[in-house]
Amino acid sequence: MVKLLPVALAAFFGLAALPAGAEEVPILRIYTYDSFAAEWGPGPGLKAGFEATCGCVVELTTADDAIAVLRKVQLEGATTKADLIVGLDTATSAEARATGLFAPHGLTLDKLTLPEAWTDPDFVPFDYGYFAYVYDKEKMPNPPKSFEELIALTDDIKIVIQDPRSSTPGLGNVFWVQAAYGERAPEIWAGLKPHILTMTKGWSEAYNLFLAGEADMVLSYTTSPTYHQVAEGVDKYAAAIFTEGHVAQTEVAGVLKSSEKQELAQKFLAYLTSVEGQKLIPTTNWMFPVVDIGADLPAAFGEAPTPKLLEIDAADIAANSRAWVDAALAAIQ
Repeated sequence: MVKLLPVALAAFFGLAALPAGAEEVPILRIYTYDSFAAEWGPGPGLKAGFEATCGCVVELTTADDAIAVLRKVQLEGATTKADLIVGLDTATSAEARATGLFAPHGLTLDKLTLPEAWTDPDFVPFDYGYFAYVYDKEKMPNPPKSFEELIALTDDIKIVIQDPRSSTPGLGNVFWVQAAYGERAPEIWAGLKPHILTMTKGWSEAYNLFLAGEADMVLSYTTSPTYHQVAEGVDKYAAAIFTEGHVAQTEVAGVLKSSEKQELAQKFLAYLTSVEGQKLIPTTNWMFPVVDIGADLPAAFGEAPTPKLLEIDAADIAANSRAWVDAALAAIQ
């Protein structure tokens, strides 16, 4: 979930300018994270594009992070007003599925171009990226090439990470270390501890600390430097590629069983994964699209490094996620 760089207020889109008789127009209510719905995010374009075809109104309701969105739906249960959630990911989908609140998506999804085959019957992918530590090439000409090299740096080299209890990148970071080191993961976290400047609640706070020069590296994505290249014309940022490999984050959307507009929600998911919908993703969410959009993918995305992929079994995540998070926090606090 990226997550773009300006810090702005959460955005609502929905009922402000409904025409007369709007009570007869179906309203599709989507819960998502702040930056997805923000003016620079994909939400406004997806809303406008889908509304042009659906004869409906799309209402976006936001929370700080996808984890907060999931907690909101868990709290509301079957009484939730949401028809679907957009912005969960492969690290949180197992927990989401276990709530029993989500319905099968019912889509074929035969045109996906993901790093891994997609077989999930409940959640639909809409973008993906690889977690990475981003650095300033001018300040760090020789970045670490592994977690162990990072640990071996002098303690004055500082990183900013996100809290795995409130941030999907933070949770993905825990899974990354676990996938790379297994039983040695607590040892790696203990080695990282002297380098951690702070652990923020979410991605934006962490990335802005890095941009302000407070830290040497920040947990983000291999495509974060692509934003600076395309949107700012700045080429001084890069993603450190680790020899252990990297974990991919695939963001997903799911329909709530309690929704009375499941057919409309499924149509939105179909639009979200269409070429038209996916064209909006790269330069608004700064992640890779999940289908081939041809020349509409900026060339800079082709220059982003493609690291070795580390895979984590969904069953392992479901069984061990909490224990991995607890072990990581115990090692760094």
